[in-house]
Amino acid sequence: MFEALYPWMHLVGRILFATVFIASGVGHLTNTAGMVGYAQSKGAPAPKIVVPLTGVVIIVSGVLVVLGWHRFIAAGLLFLFLVPTAFVMHAFWKETDPMARGNEMAHFQKDLALAGAALLLAYYAGGVGDCWTWPMSLGG
Repeated sequence: MFEALYPWMHLVGRILFATVFIASGVGHLTNTAGMVGYAQSKGAPAPKIVVPLTGVVIIVSGVLVVLGWHRFIAAGLLFLFLVPTAFVMHAFWKETDPMARGNEMAHFQKDLALAGAALLLAYYAGGVGDCWTWPMSLGG
């Protein structure tokens, strides 16, 4: 009965998931100075290099997820971006102010949840048979 909706649900889900990364990556590239300053304040390594580099990586990965093309690589890159970001940029355990601690904890948990979703995308990115294909995608 709802089989006609499933491909659209898959596509919309990919778009919603990827929008977070594409928008964030655009921010990395359009507000580089601000993002570098924020990364420096959090003790991130080599922020002048890492901020624009991660901006490009997450934009490209997000677009690849939407297109369903090279999806294992795209999801893997997002996972590799999210886990260090959670621990370096959102180290809630270092915060003494309760409001700042709660805010950082929410971002930390969000990053780990998105990392888990990226792992699921990577898992379903390849294999054999219909259960591994992505509807409305370029495949690969």
